Amino acid sequence: MTFDYDLFVIGGGSGGVRAARIAASEYGARVGLAEEDRMGGTCVIRGCVPKKLMIFASQAGAMAAESRGYGWAEASAGSFDWPAFHGKLARELDRLEGAYSGGLMGAGVQIHHQRARIRDAHTVELADGTRLSAKHILIAAGGRPQRPGIPGEELGMISDDLFTMEKLPASVLVVGGSFIACEFATILNGLGVRTTLAYRGDAVLRGFDGEMRRHATEQLRIVGVDLRLGVSPTRLDRDEAGIRASFDDGSSAVYEAVMFATGRAPYTAGLGLEEAGVKLGRKGEIIVDEWSQSSVPSIYAVGDVTDRVNLTPVAIREGHSFADTVFGAKPRKVDHSLFGAAVYLRPHELATIGLTEEQAETRATPSDVYVASFRPMRSLFGGSEARAVMKLIVDAETDKVLGCHIFGPEAGEMIQLVAIPMGMGATKAQFDAAIAVHPTLAEELVTMRKPNRRIGGTLSDKTRASA
Repeated sequence: MTFDYDLFVIGGGSGGVRAARIAASEYGARVGLAEEDRMGGTCVIRGCVPKKLMIFASQAGAMAAESRGYGWAEASAGSFDWPAFHGKLARELDRLEGAYSGGLMGAGVQIHHQRARIRDAHTVELADGTRLSAKHILIAAGGRPQRPGIPGEELGMISDDLFTMEKLPASVLVVGGSFIACEFATILNGLGVRTTLAYRGDAVLRGFDGEMRRHATEQLRIVGVDLRLGVSPTRLDRDEAGIRASFDDGSSAVYEAVMFATGRAPYTAGLGLEEAGVKLGRKGEIIVDEWSQSSVPSIYAVGDVTDRVNLTPVAIREGHSFADTVFGAKPRKVDHSLFGAAVYLRPHELATIGLTEEQAETRATPSDVYVASFRPMRSLFGGSEARAVMKLIVDAETDKVLGCHIFGPEAGEMIQLVAIPMGMGATKAQFDAAIAVHPTLAEELVTMRKPNRRIGGTLSDKTRASA
C-alpha cells in the first residue's frame, strides 16, 4: 500500500517536533505534522520558557535587598513594568516558535497549521476535511490544565492565561499545591501582587521528599505568600470588588484574580482514538508499551499525552527514541526510573532525582540518609535567614546513591550534574572521593561523611538524629 507519509505527527510540542525532525533529517522519512495552536507546545509557549523568564523578572526585589546587605545603600528595584516585559516576552516566544518551525521545514517536514484527528490506523483527517494516509502515526498532543469542577470556575484563570494578561492584578488567589502553583505564586508575589495560595494538604509539592516539602512550604510563607493550607475553594462568584472565593472551612475572601493550578490531563478528547481502537486510561491517557506503541500497532504516542513522566526532556527523549527505533533500525527504550526535576521557587529552588526518604523507608534493604542544612555564605552575609538543605539517600548494603534532594540557590543547575554520576550507578564512596570545589554550595554533596539516620529494611532503628 502507498501512503502519503511514512510518519504523521499530531502535535507540535517538544516530543512531536523531535520525532518528526529526526525521522525526516536523519532517516529520510516523509513526514507530516499537524499543530492546531502555536508551534513549540506547552514548554516553549505556555510553560517552561516563559515561566523561567518570569521567575528571573520576579527576583529583582530580592536582589536589591541583598545588594543593600552588601553595601549598596541606594539599591532599589523600582516599579515593575508589566507591559514592557510582556511585549519583550512575546517577541522572544515568536523567535522560538520560528526556530521550531524553521527546523522542521529545513528537515523537509510538511507542517499543517490545523487540528487533526484519527480516522483509522493509517488515516488522519485535518480540520478542513483533508484526509491523509501514513504508515505510522505519532500522537504528541500533550496535556492541558484542568479546572476543579466548582460553581463559577469560569471566573478563574488557568496557567496558560497568565502569559496573556494585559495587566497584573493587585491581588490573586492561586489554587493548588503543585510545582505549577508554587512557581506562579512565587512569580506573582515577586512582581508585587498580593498573593494567596490555597491548598487542601498540609504542605505543598505532594510527591516530593517530605523534608524538602516542609522547607518549600515555609519559604513561600517567608517571602510573603499568604498560605492557606487545609482548605479548598468551593465556589467563585462575581463581586463588586473582584471575585469572591468561598472555601470549605466556611470562610470567603475577594481577589482581583483567581488562578487554578489543580492538575493537567492528557489532551486526547476528540482525537478519534477510541474509535480507531486505541486504548485509553482512566485520565484519558494513551496506554503505550515500553516502545511508546499503543494498542494499534501503527499508532504511537509520546509525552504528556501518555501521562508517564510529564516533563519536556522526557518527551524529547521519547520522541527521539521512537524515531531511532521505527525509522533508524536502532531500537532504543527510555528509562523512566531515574530523571532529575526542579521546582523554580525563589530565593531557593527545589531539585530532586531518585528516591525520596519516604520511598526509601519502604524498601526491604536499609538506606542511610545524609543531610546537610546550613545558611549559604552569600545569603548569610547579605542578611538573609534562608537555609539551604542537601540530602543523599544511600543504599546501606551496596553504598549506591539512590536519591539526591537539594533545596537552595540554583538547585536545578546542581541536580543536572548529580544526574550524571547517579545514572552511572555511583556510590557514596565515589561521591566522597571527589575533591570539593571551595567555596561552593555544591561541595556539601561530597563532604557529608556520617549519615544522620538509617531507614527502611530489617536493620532500621528509625533513629532520627538532629539534622
